Amino acid sequence: MSRTIIHCDADCFFAAIEMRDNPELVGRAIAVGGHPDRRGVISTCNYAARQFGVRSAMASAYALRLCPGLTILPHRMVHYREASQKIMAIFHRFTDLVEPLSLDEAFLDVSELVTEGGSARQIAAAIRKQVVEEVGITVSAGVAPNKFLAKVASDWRKPDGLFEVRPDQLSEFVAQLPVSCIPGVGRVTAERLVQLQVKSCGDLLAFSEQDLCDRFGQFGSRLYHCSRGVDTRLVRSERQRKSVSVEQTFARDLPASEACDLYLEELMARLQARIDKLTSRYGVGKAFVKVKFADFSSTTLERAGGEFGYNNFAELIHEAASRNEGLVRLLGVGVRLTDAEAKLPTEVGQLGLFGGSP
Repeated sequence: MSRTIIHCDADCFFAAIEMRDNPELVGRAIAVGGHPDRRGVISTCNYAARQFGVRSAMASAYALRLCPGLTILPHRMVHYREASQKIMAIFHRFTDLVEPLSLDEAFLDVSELVTEGGSARQIAAAIRKQVVEEVGITVSAGVAPNKFLAKVASDWRKPDGLFEVRPDQLSEFVAQLPVSCIPGVGRVTAERLVQLQVKSCGDLLAFSEQDLCDRFGQFGSRLYHCSRGVDTRLVRSERQRKSVSVEQTFARDLPASEACDLYLEELMARLQARIDKLTSRYGVGKAFVKVKFADFSSTTLERAGGEFGYNNFAELIHEAASRNEGLVRLLGVGVRLTDAEAKLPTEVGQLGLFGGSP
């Protein structure tokens, strides 16, 4: 069955709400995040700040060094949730098949509307117009035959853009994409692909699925299918996440203490950025860590409690690492999620994920 998917994503969501509510901020470089003196982390920033190299998940202190005139504002999650609820309500006016990915981002399956003679591009345009009129911020949208390409398309003309990948354009469009567009391709995988002379999805066409699986395990199948524009995932309106985590594989194996010193703060920054993007239905339960050793064995350790600071994650990592005397090749940190809207994503910051409230 052919599908038509729209991916909608608000432009610099938290920052956009701040500029909407305080027009004096428009035109200035601003970010929303934690205090630079408390290991604060940038959750999002506007496009004026991005011109200086400021990005989400970046330490606030480093962001200020890149952009000395940067204004860093504290989170106002009540306002962000209110805007999110309005945005999601607009999505549901068009289809019940809405899969939220975060407070400001969702997939919409509009296949039935298109089958009945509607235009997906017109639907996306109508959604964007209603968000501007009712919420006061802009949303970029991508239209495509599947989720992978719809998400790529929504980034194609950001900010405030609309881009469509029609079925007859699929092969040509996908071939030009860098392999980094494929979900799951991080720095380490990208480096391995470069060693194979692979930089674009078109370069992957020279490899069979079996060849890629031999080189990359099960992930080889994703590389094979995405490079050909194939993604059979359905839009699931009732999807519930159980956890959120990040991990880092090292270029060389390290002692656990050195790995913590070099990478833990960066991992926690990336984790906070993902937590900030969760919808309001989620609360935070337990903290957990994953440690993979030089012999490729791995272990995980989790702990409930109200503190998720640097020292707590470091303690978990050292305890987990003590289960094997070898060096460490990968660290991961994460939190288990609860389905309780009473517990807000920002409570993680208030509980001290980075040593202080945002």
